[in-house]
This record gives sequence, structure tokens and C-alpha cells, in this order.
Amino acid sequence: MITDAMGLILADNRRIQLGALTRPRAIAAMPFAGRFRIIDFTLSNMVNSGIKRVGVVALTKYKSLMDHMGTGAPWDLDRMRQGLYMIPPYINPITREPDRTDAQSVIDYVETGDQKYVVISSSDFVTNTSYKPLINAHIESRADMTVLYHEDGPIEGPPSMAIELDEGGCVRDLMVDFPRPASQKNAVGLIVISRDLLLQLLAEMMARGIADFSIVAILQNYKRLRIHAIELEAPLLRIHSVASYFDASMKVLDRDIRHMLFSVDRPIYTKAKNRAPCIVAPGSGIVKNVLASDGCAIMGHVENSILFRGCVIGRGARVTNSVLFQDVQISDGVVLDHVIIDKNSVVKMDGRLLGQPGFPIVIEKNAIV
Repeated sequence: MITDAMGLILADNRRIQLGALTRPRAIAAMPFAGRFRIIDFTLSNMVNSGIKRVGVVALTKYKSLMDHMGTGAPWDLDRMRQGLYMIPPYINPITREPDRTDAQSVIDYVETGDQKYVVISSSDFVTNTSYKPLINAHIESRADMTVLYHEDGPIEGPPSMAIELDEGGCVRDLMVDFPRPASQKNAVGLIVISRDLLLQLLAEMMARGIADFSIVAILQNYKRLRIHAIELEAPLLRIHSVASYFDASMKVLDRDIRHMLFSVDRPIYTKAKNRAPCIVAPGSGIVKNVLASDGCAIMGHVENSILFRGCVIGRGARVTNSVLFQDVQISDGVVLDHVIIDKNSVVKMDGRLLGQPGFPIVIEKNAIV
């Protein structure tokens, strides 16, 4: 059933930087869980909820994102009407840089849609849930907008959006990047708002020269608008730093969390690539609790790790508690522990990279170590 709502995904978040990992790509294009990107989860949630018109706002580093999404075919969004829209940035003719104060491209996308509501999502979290209950709750509450929140305890430091609710379940206080917020409730970067109200807020932001169209900027209207809040009960993995990305990746190795993230009833779609199945060579050593994608060749010891497509683990190598992106080559005798290696990188023979829990070592894309 088609939902009377369009989707709007904010692929960038300048408050979140993952160092070398987000240098070549937007956070929405970050690889996750072996063969997916973070945006796959939000796109799939929208499509599984009956949303057939989705716009993706990418202000910078959108080449990787465009290559991944293509025409939107994996999500059934390659349509004659509705479908997937890439919303480009406005380039300032003087500075030749994306101008964040110009939201005209977003306004054009929203105005040309005939849906009554807009589901706006950031790209700093991973979950698998239906947005239909959220949309229905928003309609029934007759609130100006509805925000999703998760009661996952105080998140210390940026970026965080702690909220307090009144007796009617509406936001009465918003604490952005508080060092020690008192509230256990934290807003997820997902809101439902009417098309007309969003257009009004966008026009106001442009008139005032507000330089960042984001979930935070919209929620900061809580004093003059009635913002209803709904709790997310599904598992939520927040990604706002290298450490949290690594922690979220390791949690996917937990069977229960993995089964909830990859539900048969709500499949997660992604760009397909045709490669041979993963090969574990005879005499390779222990291969335990490993999420290995197609095209991988394992000839060493691998434990508690995630291998993206095309990774090669040499003989005598030992890889534990690590995340290896696409086409990473690990030579013979290498020892890795608590390491994240970006795509197309090579670790030479007998190398040792030993990180610590909470402080993984990061190797940038196309590196030779």
C-alpha cells in the first residue's frame, strides 16, 4: 500500500566526521555490515513503508553515493512517476563551494510532490523498522510534527539531541550537545511533518540565512510548534564517531541483533554485485564469528570480524575484531586487531596493526601499509 508521504534523506551531517573514513564519501555512503551502505537501511525502511518518492540531499562528496544508488532500481524506485531523486547542492558562483544557506533545491523537490506528509531522516543511524506507525501516530495526534526517539541513556558530548517530554508526550525541552544531559530520551534523526509546514520552515530559514538545513534546525522550533514524540522500540545503532561506527559493526556480529536488522518481513535492499562465493581454503586456521561477503578468499585465521566483498586474507595471517572494506589485501603473516581498513588497501607481509577497544586503528582508502 502506497503511503501519502514522500521521503527526504539528509546524506551529509557536518557535525559528524569519521576522519579518513568520511574523507572520500558522505556518511550515508559509509559501508556497513559486509555489503551494505548506511543509506540502504533508510531507503529500505521507506520503501517497505510504502513511500515511493524519495529525495536524497547530498551537499558534498556525493560521487560514491550516486554510484551506489544509480537509478534506484534495487529499491524499486526507478519509476516513470515518483521514484528516486538526487537533490544537488546550490554552488555559490563566487566561492565555487556548496551554499548551505540556499534550500531552493529542497523546496523544489517538496513543491513538486503531491504527498501530504514528508518523512525526513538523517544518515547517522542504522535500524530496521516500519515508518507507518510513526506516520499514523502523527496524523492522529494532529501535532505540527512528530519525532522518533530512543531511550538509550544519556549520550555525552556532540552530536546528541536529548529531549524532555511533557505529560502529553510532546517535546518541552531540547538539549543539543549537552555534556551531561539529564534525560534518558534521545531524538533519532527522523521526523514526520506536513508538506505545507516544511515549505514554510524552509522559506523562513532562507530568509534568515540559517546555514544548515538539518534535523536539529527543524526541532529547535519546539517552543513555537507542537512536536509529538514516539519511542522507537526496534534496535538502534547510532554512528557519530569512528568508535561508535566500530562498535555498531561489532554488534552486527551478534546473532540476535543481526536477525532483527535483517528481517525477512522487512528486507534491506542494496546494489547487487556478481562475485564468486567466499572461499575458505583448507588449512586456513580458525574462522569463527565472521561476516564475510562474496568474493572473499580466507587462508588465515579470522575471528570476530567483518569482511566486505573481495577481501583476501593471506596464509598465516591473523585478523581479529576488525572491519575490512572492499578489496582489502592482507598479506601472509599479518596480525590485525581492532582495525578498520578502507577499500583497495594492502597490508604488506608480516605487518602488525594492534588497536584497542574504543580506539580502533583506521587505514585510509588505497593505502599500502
